[in-house]
Amino acid sequence: MELQRCEEQGLQERKGQKRKLEEEIQEDRDATPLPTGDARRALLAEVTAQVKVLDCAFSWHESDRAAAKRATHVLAELAKNEEVVNVIVEGGAIPALVKHLQAPLSDEGDLSLKPFEHEVEKGSAFALGLLAVKPEHQQLIVDSGALSHLVNLLRRYKDSSTSRAVISVIRRAADAITNLAHENSSIKTRVRMEGGIPPLVELLEFTDTKVQRAAAGALRTLAFKNDENKNQIVECNALPTLISMLRSDDAAIHYEAVGVIGNLVHSSPNIKREVLAAGALQPVIGLLTSCCSESQREAALLLGQFAATDSDCKVHIVQRGAVRPLIEMLHSPDIQLKEMSAFALGRLAQDTHNQAGIAHMGGLVPLLKLLDSKNGSLQHNAAFALYGLADNEDNVSDFIKVGGVQRLQDGEFIVQATKDCVAKTLKRLEEKIHGRVLNHLLYLMRVAEKPVQRRVAFALAHLCSPDDQRTIFIDNNGLELLLGLLGSTNPKQQLDGAVALYKLANKAMTLSPMDAAPPSPTPQVYLGEQYVNNATLSDVTFLVEGRRFYAHRICLLASSDAFRAMFDGGYREKDARDIEIPNIRWEVFELMMRFIYTGSVDVSLDIAQDLLGAADQYLLEGLKRLCEYTIAQDVTLDNVSSMYELSEAFHAISLRHTCILFILEHFSQLSDRPGHSHLIQRIVPEIRNYFAKALTNPNPHNQRL
Repeated sequence: MELQRCEEQGLQERKGQKRKLEEEIQEDRDATPLPTGDARRALLAEVTAQVKVLDCAFSWHESDRAAAKRATHVLAELAKNEEVVNVIVEGGAIPALVKHLQAPLSDEGDLSLKPFEHEVEKGSAFALGLLAVKPEHQQLIVDSGALSHLVNLLRRYKDSSTSRAVISVIRRAADAITNLAHENSSIKTRVRMEGGIPPLVELLEFTDTKVQRAAAGALRTLAFKNDENKNQIVECNALPTLISMLRSDDAAIHYEAVGVIGNLVHSSPNIKREVLAAGALQPVIGLLTSCCSESQREAALLLGQFAATDSDCKVHIVQRGAVRPLIEMLHSPDIQLKEMSAFALGRLAQDTHNQAGIAHMGGLVPLLKLLDSKNGSLQHNAAFALYGLADNEDNVSDFIKVGGVQRLQDGEFIVQATKDCVAKTLKRLEEKIHGRVLNHLLYLMRVAEKPVQRRVAFALAHLCSPDDQRTIFIDNNGLELLLGLLGSTNPKQQLDGAVALYKLANKAMTLSPMDAAPPSPTPQVYLGEQYVNNATLSDVTFLVEGRRFYAHRICLLASSDAFRAMFDGGYREKDARDIEIPNIRWEVFELMMRFIYTGSVDVSLDIAQDLLGAADQYLLEGLKRLCEYTIAQDVTLDNVSSMYELSEAFHAISLRHTCILFILEHFSQLSDRPGHSHLIQRIVPEIRNYFAKALTNPNPHNQRL
């Protein structure tokens, strides 16, 4: 994450530099389209003409200097439009401009006033800096020998008075070096080898603030991902001046200074220690309240870098007042500002005491809101900070009170790393739901306002141990709070209630569909397959759809209470030889009897519902379960309502629970369907009864209803 942040920092660095090169332009210009045809030929002719002027006007004659100044000015004006810089380069401008980075030779001892002294060099540096905005031109400019001349321009203040012309040429030279070295590692190294770093460090103390800013901007670029440059900048004693610049009232100054320090510190533990020892911490924290959002952003990034591995530094940053402004930055409309503050808070939240402090100062809610961001980096930084805060037991109840568990559960996370981080955060919270944390949550569930009570119940349904379910949801009324969510008129609350109840059901492991029929509650005598509809030893005959079915009383008596009552009680069938079965199809009756004789049967979906009715009529619980299991495999969004009605009609408890579980699991898809509200009202009492039984059972993990 830190690497990614610094790469994005480099992008901002480039944009900022382009702005600096054009800062003196007063008029606004619309983007000029890429020239083609006659326009391109005319532009190329103009560039060629100016190049010829530069080639022929390299002397101290006033007319030559004036012509050269005009030519550099024309080329710079043209180069402000990035769409035409390729044409300028094609016209041979680079060698001509590089030539004029140095003054013409003058006679030894000539002390006369030079016409347009420093002006032509300034114009050349400005134009080359604009051409260098395109990466493909950087090496061409350097190969033409520009760097040594630009470095010499940086030193002009030593040999001249600090006139406006001198100040301008130095600044333009520093800006040109910045653009030449941007994202070009070899050119950064060349600048160092040409001796460019020492004069840039010296210019940090120059009297003109624009020069200070330009020098800092160049050093910032040179330090980015170049360890040798970083070390030389520090060896040149740049840190004291840079830290002083952090306290400047000029936003442009402290913005560049904090950027330089940030690039020096990145991936350089030794330099980070030197920066901290030099006293950078407090002024960096002070920039968090700057009126310049760019400085705030850079300061937050730098604090995150300071806090990366040094535990003591994490504590010191918080002690010196960084947390509150960082939290305030989370509310900014500036995406990058929020991103960097979340990054810093995430690093600080790796310390136990900081975790409690950040939450206490109000950091939880804005961090949770950032999970809704469509910016992947911002979302991930917020998730990482929340992961740190979840490590402290003192934060768990606050997490839950503000709806943090719902946010984590409902979030749409852009990258896999964020999804993993959120999953770990929920796991971290789950591991802390015991002891004093659980006791406090139970207290809130009793005395807090209703919305908080429901958030607690929702969170505990997701996070609690199965061993604590009875205490939470039966003894402390948590079940009623979840049912209250389910019965709410608010669709989001209904969905939260359904999700929580589904999670609770899975934890209790009692609402899963049956995977096999349980043993019959009545000791069973199975005569075997060979006696099914066999007249041998048959002592009772059933008439089904006009056909005879031969059976044996002893087997029927052992199968169910219904047959026992039929043959042992006062019913007319007691002594009858032939018993008519008027309401069951032959195929259904034959399959039912096969179950009675063998104890097992394959139940197909096309016959399962009729067989369920027969099994219910004759109190064959084992066969009912087999039918329920088969029917449960066919529950869909379209038929779940009718399946629930079927379960009620035939007292099919297992099927009923399957339907309830399906409704809770697919609540969001069902919510827009006709009759949904009525269906929910119907199942609420059954849900209550189910959980009341499931959660009061002493061994819920081993139960199958």
